[in-house]
Amino acid sequence: MATLNLNSENFDSTIQGNDIVLIDFWAEWCGPCKSFAPVYEAASEQHTDVAFAKVDTEEQQALAGQFGIRSIPTIAVFREQVMVFSQAGALPASALEELIKQVKALDMEDVRAKVAEAEQKAANEA
Repeated sequence: MATLNLNSENFDSTIQGNDIVLIDFWAEWCGPCKSFAPVYEAASEQHTDVAFAKVDTEEQQALAGQFGIRSIPTIAVFREQVMVFSQAGALPASALEELIKQVKALDMEDVRAKVAEAEQKAANEA
């Protein structure tokens, strides 16, 4: 699957229209971003059941701001419209592969229950 260029116009439809979405927040001037790009592209070719997207933080500053991006590259992962992972730093191919494997193995009923529990706790503390 080709890597999608994500922006504020297609963000929601991309997240809603795919079971798993990996997002690479990057910039043209970023050396580590450039070295990570081939690793990310290779993974996108291996995992055709996963949507791979890229956000150019220079062009999409509002979207990067929504995610609080302060360091790039940053990888964020959504599964069934729930963000399940976010981490700054380029990943080696083996670590990216392991991340994808773990995300695919998640029990999303359990994840949603934990999210609801955390939200309820936060509401009770407010």
